Amino acid sequence: MRISPDELVYWQHGFFKLNATIAMTWLLMLFLSLGSWLITRRLSREMRISHWQSVLEIIVLGIKAQIEEVGLKQAERYLPFLGTLFLLLATANLFTIFPLYEPPTGSLSTTAAFAVCVFVAVPLYGIKERGLWRYLKSYLEPVFIMLPFNIISELSRTLALAIRLFGNMMSGAMILAILLAIAPVIFPILMSALGLLTGMVQAYIFSILATVYIAAAARGEVA
Repeated sequence: MRISPDELVYWQHGFFKLNATIAMTWLLMLFLSLGSWLITRRLSREMRISHWQSVLEIIVLGIKAQIEEVGLKQAERYLPFLGTLFLLLATANLFTIFPLYEPPTGSLSTTAAFAVCVFVAVPLYGIKERGLWRYLKSYLEPVFIMLPFNIISELSRTLALAIRLFGNMMSGAMILAILLAIAPVIFPILMSALGLLTGMVQAYIFSILATVYIAAAARGEVA
């Protein structure tokens, strides 16, 4: 039983290896890139639009509404990053319905990469909204002795983001493998359905937490 898709190696030459994590991640990026191009190449402003455009508008408007509810008024500024983050995570977990698919979110390296992206995006958006000095000054609030604690908080929440997503996805895969060995017909179907729901919830939680952190930085708060 594999704990991580990193263990499934398709090709290796010396230090270079192509494992399931890398292959599935690139497959997802190719699918999303090709899908977005096919849907957006013939966008229409008329009353009658295609079904795919309707689905795309629902997704985009839904993500935008969630960003605004967190407290970011100009949601368009954050939509490209946060929307891409959610769609990639959601698609990665949704594709578990296909056989032989190994979700890259089951690898700590993938979840850590997502967390690092959030870790970098938070100060960038904070500086863009408030300026460099005002953003850095927020680490000294409410008093200057809080500086090391605020820095530790930034680092620990990044680690928590990575481990939370990795732990939930890995545990789901392990439970499914155990139940498959016990009852190979009934339990896997139920657990696969539950796994899809859990994967979507985890994608939402990760994305909404990233939005909260960015909103806190933009307002000059320490989350």
